[in-house]
Amino acid sequence: MSQDIYIKNKRAYFEYAILDKYTAGIKLLGTEIKSIREGKANLNDAFCTFIDGQLFVRNLHISEYSYGSFYNHEAKRDRVLLLNKKELKKLQTRGEEKGLTIVPLALFISERGFAKLEIGLAQGKKTYDKRESLKERDTKVEMERAMKR
Repeated sequence: MSQDIYIKNKRAYFEYAILDKYTAGIKLLGTEIKSIREGKANLNDAFCTFIDGQLFVRNLHISEYSYGSFYNHEAKRDRVLLLNKKELKKLQTRGEEKGLTIVPLALFISERGFAKLEIGLAQGKKTYDKRESLKERDTKVEMERAMKR
């Protein structure tokens, strides 16, 4: 990444078990990319869905650009994700399976300056799986503390 813009969806990793990861381009407006470069985006409530064979990301909050005029964008509009046909077809068939969903994992700026969204094919975790994740995280933190001493 040429810049240090990497907005992660921590909640997705806690709520879901990620099976596959894909990197998709996003069709954005000019003021949206400027807001992302300022780091003003939020992935917490975002999800992906297919509409007429195209993959869209919904509820991705990109704040309005502070220096934008009346041409500013809408903060939570639906945005098209750009993948090749083979990946789209695979995601659509796997996404229709029971218990699987497509969630955005991270938003970042690529080497060439384009905004990219890392999406994952995910399966929801049960509550005992979530407790297990918390235990693993706590033991990892304790190990790091012990290593520092």
